[in-house]
Amino acid sequence: MDLLSDILDSLALQGQLYFRTCFNSPWAVAVPDYPAAIRFHYAVQGECFVRVDDEAPVHLQQGDLVLVPAGTAHSISDTKDRRPAELESVMRDSGYSGSGTFVLGEGCDDKATQLMCGHFSFAQGGNHPLLRSLPAMLHVSAGKRSQAFWLDEALRLMARQMPESDPGSTAVVRRMSEIIFIETIRCCSDQSDQLAGLMAALTDQRISRAIQAMHNDVAMQWTVEALAREAAMSRSRFAERFQALVGCGPLTYLAEWRLQKARALLQDNRISVQEIAGRVGYQSPAAFTRAFANMFGESPTRFRANLAA
Repeated sequence: MDLLSDILDSLALQGQLYFRTCFNSPWAVAVPDYPAAIRFHYAVQGECFVRVDDEAPVHLQQGDLVLVPAGTAHSISDTKDRRPAELESVMRDSGYSGSGTFVLGEGCDDKATQLMCGHFSFAQGGNHPLLRSLPAMLHVSAGKRSQAFWLDEALRLMARQMPESDPGSTAVVRRMSEIIFIETIRCCSDQSDQLAGLMAALTDQRISRAIQAMHNDVAMQWTVEALAREAAMSRSRFAERFQALVGCGPLTYLAEWRLQKARALLQDNRISVQEIAGRVGYQSPAAFTRAFANMFGESPTRFRANLAA
């Protein structure tokens, strides 16, 4: 399995569609925080502006997509400076029930802004340098789409599915949204130095071999020297390049990856905490429990109980 797929599978990436919109001017909506999710807005028709905090607004035109990582609060509006109202109150005042198209104003003609809005979620506690490398927004413009065939095709298919009410149409949109996330971080890595470095690490002929080795045998008692041999580099050069591209040292990456794999294994009640500790490279359950609690704020046993609840 390629590294990016392995990372996203471990994090349990899943796309979720909120609603389709048909907004008629004037309108402006403040979208609240939603931790541990990456929101997206896809402009099927019309245009709008998306703003995060004090960042310059992104002008979303027909066919454009924007991702807002980390569930950050943001606003969407028909003009740059219109004061937004809270999403909950706008939905209540409009009479939107949560199903069908979310309409503001009169009708849904060719002058309205039609958006497809949703989010990408990850498993509880899911984390990785990939997620931490994402900027405040990722903007897929027409120019970006022209350079990314699969992304362009996926967005076209999602737009075609938008008005459909046939059985399975929502499931199609969800699956396509997951493809769109992967293709977006590939084509938009130049919008963040950290993301560009991480994506370079996953394709770098040498550094990727070391990361693959850690993924293939997470329980191995890896050292920097051993990983440098996998990469066919000197220890110092390997450690320096790994840090520059990934944003952390190789053993820090390994420690985090072990605990992410443990988090995923805790979903299977047939595997004991002691066995999980061994599978991810810990010499004792006590050491594993301490490391897990330091990262996730609770013991593996409590984490598993909360998952079940």
